[in-house]
Amino acid sequence: MLVLCLALFGLGWSLSLQASVLVAEESSVPNDPVTNFPEQSVAIGQWPDGKKVAVCFVFYVETWESGHGPAYRPDMVDRKPDLVNEYYRQYGIKEGIVRVAKLFRSQDVPLSIALNAQFPEKHPEVWKGLRSTAPDAVIVAHGMNNSSDQLPLGEGLDAQRRYIRQTLDLIEKATGSRVEGWSSPSVEANISTYTATAAEGIRYSLDAMDSDDLYILTTPSGPLMMVPYPVITVDMGQVLARLQSPSQLEVLWTDYISQLVKEARDDPGESAAVVAIGIHPFVCGTPAGAAVLDRVLSWLKQQETVWLADVQAVYNYASDQ
Repeated sequence: MLVLCLALFGLGWSLSLQASVLVAEESSVPNDPVTNFPEQSVAIGQWPDGKKVAVCFVFYVETWESGHGPAYRPDMVDRKPDLVNEYYRQYGIKEGIVRVAKLFRSQDVPLSIALNAQFPEKHPEVWKGLRSTAPDAVIVAHGMNNSSDQLPLGEGLDAQRRYIRQTLDLIEKATGSRVEGWSSPSVEANISTYTATAAEGIRYSLDAMDSDDLYILTTPSGPLMMVPYPVITVDMGQVLARLQSPSQLEVLWTDYISQLVKEARDDPGESAAVVAIGIHPFVCGTPAGAAVLDRVLSWLKQQETVWLADVQAVYNYASDQ
């Protein structure tokens, strides 16, 4: 009788364990803690030619209404007019945009352009110069503008879909092609934005800042690949909010990527990493900023395990795996 009881107990424990394993397997796809959408990692063994770290530079080409936009001197924003900060922003448009494009052309490094849809019509000559200098740069949709016409976050899903569609239509008019990537203007989105972008044909987004690896969110409108865009590597946040100099950006970027390279070397079985680095013309388009960026690009080209790519190439490669 004792033997029988022990046998039954063992059988019950075994069945319980099997049930626990099944539950664990069924719940192995976690939910993203921010959106609560199912999140699935995209395991990339290596990038092209055996590279282990993909680095994408995303150049933000933006426009603002007068009196709005990034401020180098926040103590002056109450002035009417605020000439210091207006000229700061305009310097980036007049001088910085083409300077950065020329730099990437001279270095022969792929460039991704996050474009406000209103920019080509508002600054036609600058846009013409940018496209002639960087004709192959991949375009990522970046909303209408970065001040007065941003995502209607409080107006529901349909309103966001209309806004995104209008953005894509204007960019298609300016470029001749429908873009597949999205980066929310002013880095301001909500959970509905993920669903709305997927519904309007966007395939990948830069709105996630929480990873070194690609992953896919399964939104109610379909899958959306998230390309890592860490907040710490964005030049504007470091220079304007944290008062860092361009030369300090050089240390930050090289340290950040060096560590990813080291981790890949120490653990070659881990998934290949990717980082999208946001740059802006009023930071990297100044002579000092361009000098730093030039040195960083030269250094990156010497790293055997780094793949310098645009974000569309990363999405395409991952989609083919």
